[in-house]
Amino acid sequence: MQKYTVRDFEKDFPDDAACLDWLRDYLYPDGIFCKVCGEVTKHHRVKSRPSYSCDRCGHHEHPMAGTIFQDTRTPLRIWFHAVFLMASTRCGISAKQLEREIGVTYKTAWRMFNRIRSLLNEDDGQLGGTVEIDHTYIGGRRRGMGRGYIDNKAAVFGAVERKGRVKTAHVDTIRSKVNTRLIRRHVMPSALVYTDEGREFAQLGQRGYQHRRIFHDSKVYVRGDIHTNTIEGFWSLVKRGISGVYHAVSQKHLQSYLNEYAFRYSHRSDEQSMFQTMLRQVAKA
Repeated sequence: MQKYTVRDFEKDFPDDAACLDWLRDYLYPDGIFCKVCGEVTKHHRVKSRPSYSCDRCGHHEHPMAGTIFQDTRTPLRIWFHAVFLMASTRCGISAKQLEREIGVTYKTAWRMFNRIRSLLNEDDGQLGGTVEIDHTYIGGRRRGMGRGYIDNKAAVFGAVERKGRVKTAHVDTIRSKVNTRLIRRHVMPSALVYTDEGREFAQLGQRGYQHRRIFHDSKVYVRGDIHTNTIEGFWSLVKRGISGVYHAVSQKHLQSYLNEYAFRYSHRSDEQSMFQTMLRQVAKA
């Protein structure tokens, strides 16, 4: 992945005008289509507002409309700076830290935080090839309860391509019916699927999947190519990030945090920087 430093950011986006120009160039790569003239026309920047005016008829086009920046009173460069900060760390950044870094109120930082994270919920097709599937539990502990206590935890489903993308979902239960529905949604029927010995995976072979299992209860964790170490490594990354950066996450917002970690993982090998990758999601808002 290409490195993108704070010097690069300051050079590329010194002010709001530079940020707006980037947004215009990205959203209108072939030029701005004027709704009044009915064709792509030349536009010029309006200095008094974040818009561009058609040279022929004067109609205004607002690049921020329809994006996470719509109706915001926060300067556009601060938004871009927030995206840069969120992209610059492997495990993310808290809204409280964002507040301190960009100099806004916590309420504003939290709103920006959630709008930016909403960009990271992508639906880029089913997983294929070799796929590992597993469940885990995320949540708080209660005094006097051992490690196996799960009533106070949130169940999470995950599927990952080896050296590829990952899909995650916060679920109410890990029962077979829910499990099968998620696998059909996220994993191609032609995939070779690796799981542990959990009963929720018992019917995968009958559902048409090539299915291999590793038996953790027997203290067997790797047998040739059969293992679930990739998805378990992702779970470790998520749990360390949540406990170290956010400390605690409510079940209401858990899926958005999972989307963020899945996005980072799936795009870890992109040629462009994570900042550029995240910024280019803005058109999907």
